[in-house]
Amino acid sequence: MSVNCSCRVHGPRGVRFGLHSRRTRRMPRENRLKHSQMRARIAAAAARIMAEDGVEDLASAKRKAARQLGASDTQSLPTNDEVESELLAYLSLYQGDEQRERLQALRYAALAAMRGLAAFNPYLSGPVLKGTASRYADVDLQLFTDDRKGLELFFLNRGIPYELSELRHYCGDEPRDVQVLRVEWDGIPFTLAVYAARDERSSLKATPGGRQIERAGINSVTSLVENDA
Repeated sequence: MSVNCSCRVHGPRGVRFGLHSRRTRRMPRENRLKHSQMRARIAAAAARIMAEDGVEDLASAKRKAARQLGASDTQSLPTNDEVESELLAYLSLYQGDEQRERLQALRYAALAAMRGLAAFNPYLSGPVLKGTASRYADVDLQLFTDDRKGLELFFLNRGIPYELSELRHYCGDEPRDVQVLRVEWDGIPFTLAVYAARDERSSLKATPGGRQIERAGINSVTSLVENDA
């Protein structure tokens, strides 16, 4: 009797437990699907914001897109690579010929500026290098020099006004306070990040755990311009 009673008591519980267990196992998959769908929507919205509104910072574009879509869960935020992939697709689809001509012109301007700034070891970085430059993109250059006064005199002697600011980047895990000059070169906005000469051989990152900032020297940019042409 005790055995039969035990079977009757535990049998239904076992069934209910099994059903509950299956629901429990199913929820994470459903949540992952929702996160994946929201992440894709945020990536597409962030790409549109960058292409049409002139927002260049990936993190800012993602936050703005998430607010527009009502996404409060930071786990749903896409990676930078996902946003850049969507941005390339958006530019190709909606700004095809315009974007190709813009990119060619910006790379040509970047090369001219780099040749003029050769004494300060210039490198091209950012959207113009990656091919994701939107309608309002600056040309981003990295300079590696210990002669910051000489750099400022370079612009003063040519009557080119500039604005100074600072940002923090990282060399490995070590913080770097980076001087930033914003100038217009032949009517095109440039952002020049000025590093110490010793940092030229280091991997630079915008955040301690972020990816390395890509950069290209004069020879590589010359090849880009020739390929564009």
